[in-house]
Amino acid sequence: MITQLAGIDFSADSDEVARQLIGVTLLVDGVGGRIVETEAYDSSDEAAHSFNGETPRNFSMFGPPGRSYVYRSHGLHWCLNFVCREPGHGAGVLIRALEPVEGLALMRERRGMEDARLLCAGPGRLCQALGVTRAHNNLELAAAPFQLIARDQALPIEVLAGPRIGISKAMELPWRFGLAGSRFLSKPMR
Repeated sequence: MITQLAGIDFSADSDEVARQLIGVTLLVDGVGGRIVETEAYDSSDEAAHSFNGETPRNFSMFGPPGRSYVYRSHGLHWCLNFVCREPGHGAGVLIRALEPVEGLALMRERRGMEDARLLCAGPGRLCQALGVTRAHNNLELAAAPFQLIARDQALPIEVLAGPRIGISKAMELPWRFGLAGSRFLSKPMR
């Protein structure tokens, strides 16, 4: 069971993992960039898929930390989450936005657009740009096709926190995290 990866303790609470992931580089088959926006979810949180228990859709969210949880949002877009906490708990971090760095030509082809700012600004766009599908569900983040690269601790970053986006429950929790000053966020931080 992987708990430490890229300087992140995936056995920690989801809000702590979400904050620590800002600045980490995520690659899927060599394509990706720096994580600039995340959201935390926990089984005690009404907005989490795990709130009502394990189902065939969310089973991987209850698995060991350091794995992927991929689901379809509104029947349209894939969303990538990183599982955290102990097995059986049901916590994860939604990867909301990346600053594209590696494989820009392939991302542009997959997204059918040139604007680098919009390639990975939002979880659906991010998955399309990185080629993430249901086939990536329940995979170890420490093995191909995933690669997580720790951020350079010598370079200070400021992480902002605020309310999550696009949910109708537990909206008051400040569990959306973003890199201050990043132009690659899905929406500006309030």
